[in-house]
Amino acid sequence: MKLLKLVPDNTNIAFLKWRVPFYIVSLLLIAASWGLVMTKGLNYGVDFAGGQEITGTFQEEAEAPVGELRDTLGTLGLGEPVIQRFGEPNQVSIRVRLPESAEGDPAAANRISGQIIDTVTAAHSDFRVDSNNTVSGKVSGEFRETALYALLFAMLAIAAYIWIRFEWQFGVGALFALFHDVSLTLGMFALLQLEFSLQIIAAILAIIGYSLNDTIVVYDRIRENLKKYRKMQLPELLDLSVNETLARTVMTSLTLLIALIPLLFFGPASLVGMVGAIVLGVFVGTYSSVYMAAPILVWLGVTSDSFVPEEGVAERQERKARGEM
Repeated sequence: MKLLKLVPDNTNIAFLKWRVPFYIVSLLLIAASWGLVMTKGLNYGVDFAGGQEITGTFQEEAEAPVGELRDTLGTLGLGEPVIQRFGEPNQVSIRVRLPESAEGDPAAANRISGQIIDTVTAAHSDFRVDSNNTVSGKVSGEFRETALYALLFAMLAIAAYIWIRFEWQFGVGALFALFHDVSLTLGMFALLQLEFSLQIIAAILAIIGYSLNDTIVVYDRIRENLKKYRKMQLPELLDLSVNETLARTVMTSLTLLIALIPLLFFGPASLVGMVGAIVLGVFVGTYSSVYMAAPILVWLGVTSDSFVPEEGVAERQERKARGEM
């Protein structure tokens, strides 16, 4: 029985031919992503924003009356509530920031959440409370800071590892590819205003791990070919290396997507943001390994001599004695 091959043997796709246009597009996407983050901001969950979050279901209504709830709860003097549909159309998430007087006071937070629930229930008797969570501003700030440190440390540690294993140019290339992947993921969350919580930090760390794995496979083949094809032009050698690892890259990505896409469409609503981030990460991680991590080596000065050991004095004298100099 003949095996199914999604990628034919001996592919010869000229990936590096379009490296400049793809780099320009990627840089524009990175700029747009950070522009969205700076202007629209991220829709922080209670983990990062602090305050009171109540999720509930309108059991006898097809859709949650978001506009009505916003007007009703706006009269309670708790600031501008953040009210969004959560999961199904008849499910809703209500978030309000706690006043400073309620910081660190569980009784005050419970009174505020009770006031919100009573107000909603008075107008909609079918409202069922699904969850009721409180996170202080101090704790949420610590969460944001710790999450940022985790992402930065992961990226720097990865760059240092690749620098030691290969050359400094490879470390810079891997770091830029990871920055590209994280930026586009944050841009998606800012654009769609999906909830950004600790789950998403875990998803971004998973994206970093996947992208790194794919990048190292490509880099390892590049290193082998640099030793093997000493006279080959670098763009041609990079194309060869990417084509040689293409079958592995496609199969790995496809296997992940087969598991993730059904979970994205049919899984619980609480996992939509996390799974969506990883699905995007599979695409951008694969793309960055080919069009970010590999082409940058051309501009960073990698040559065919990058992995050739320097000749010592003894070796030079021996070659001179043999008349090879």
